Amino acid sequence: MKIELPGTAGPEGWPAPGCRCASCARARAAGISLTPTRALLDGVPLETLPRLDVPGGWDVRVPSGHRVLVSGGPGLRPEPAPGVAYDAVLLDLFGAPDHLGRLRREGAVTDATDVRAVHIDHRVGAPGELDRRLAFWTRPLTGPFRTLLLGGSRSGKSAEAELRLMAHPDVTYVATGTGDPSDAEWTARIEAHRERRPSWWRTVETADLASALASATGAVLVDGIGSWVAAVMAETDAWDDPSRASGRVEELVAAWRGTGAYVVAVSDEVGMSLVPTTPVGRAFRDLLGSVNQRLAAEAETAALVVAGRVAELP
Repeated sequence: MKIELPGTAGPEGWPAPGCRCASCARARAAGISLTPTRALLDGVPLETLPRLDVPGGWDVRVPSGHRVLVSGGPGLRPEPAPGVAYDAVLLDLFGAPDHLGRLRREGAVTDATDVRAVHIDHRVGAPGELDRRLAFWTRPLTGPFRTLLLGGSRSGKSAEAELRLMAHPDVTYVATGTGDPSDAEWTARIEAHRERRPSWWRTVETADLASALASATGAVLVDGIGSWVAAVMAETDAWDDPSRASGRVEELVAAWRGTGAYVVAVSDEVGMSLVPTTPVGRAFRDLLGSVNQRLAAEAETAALVVAGRVAELP
């Protein structure tokens, strides 16, 4: 089946006429001009083909016998027919990337399905961001593969990790720090993270990260390495002698190196702040910095997240 997309933007196009947002300004500066979404399937306009209205869009039948699931507009999630593996899907990946994960999980999208992004608009921060996200969402995420995401407090590193795995059908979220149930603020943070994640993601709360990585399949999101270091230092009484945690660190590095999963791990970048004023603080900073270096050395990719923006590290 031949798919042609003369237009891939939202109803107003991208950049939107008269819009002064940074996204539209960047698109204009880059010479980008996307028109509203239009599709030709085997040379026939999509709107003239036989199609079944489904919640969120259409189930389109092509004369060649192919079936295509199409999003009806920005933010819409077309409902697949039971038991159908579609030949192609045209989806609003920027508004609902997790919907692609659900379609893969249910078998409606397979490795043979042609996945295209439509309804593109100024929800995309910049032209380069378009390609960056599509690289995560439209290709199979198979292991072994390791990514380490570093960032300061409230930098957006956890959201970036979740974003990278939104379109994956099989994700285990490994939470290395459970917090104190009596701490309302901490509980609210944990709940906010849960609400961002797709409902089918499994959650495992453990400080035995080496075992979790050794047995993992599919994709794994580890959040985060800093909480793991704090837990290990407490378990091994390493606050006044970080070397007591060395055995656990070696176990983690070996499991990280040997995992067969697609892993995205989040960690705190502690090297840019002031030197801690207490011995305990310095011990934590030094050990976490060392662990970050060890994991980065064994990672296929690493990135630094600052103010929600991502800088890939060489």
